[in-house]
Amino acid sequence: MSLSKLAIALINSYQRKGGSKHYFSLECNFIPTCSEYTKQAINYYGLFTGCKLGLKRIMRCSEPDCANISHDPLHKGQ
Repeated sequence: MSLSKLAIALINSYQRKGGSKHYFSLECNFIPTCSEYTKQAINYYGLFTGCKLGLKRIMRCSEPDCANISHDPLHKGQ
């Protein structure tokens, strides 16, 4: 199994178990969620760049349980 596939399998497990709501008692501020965005980025750009983009996205998620959800797809126009 490649490292990219392993990372995606771990993200899938995290999502199935409830994601940020389950682990951190927080709702994601973005659509798609940060974990889904990271998964898409890994699929499209590969492990290193995908994880880097995912981490940058998570760092922008600065307001726990924000009332305004932002639409922020990996590729603009989606």
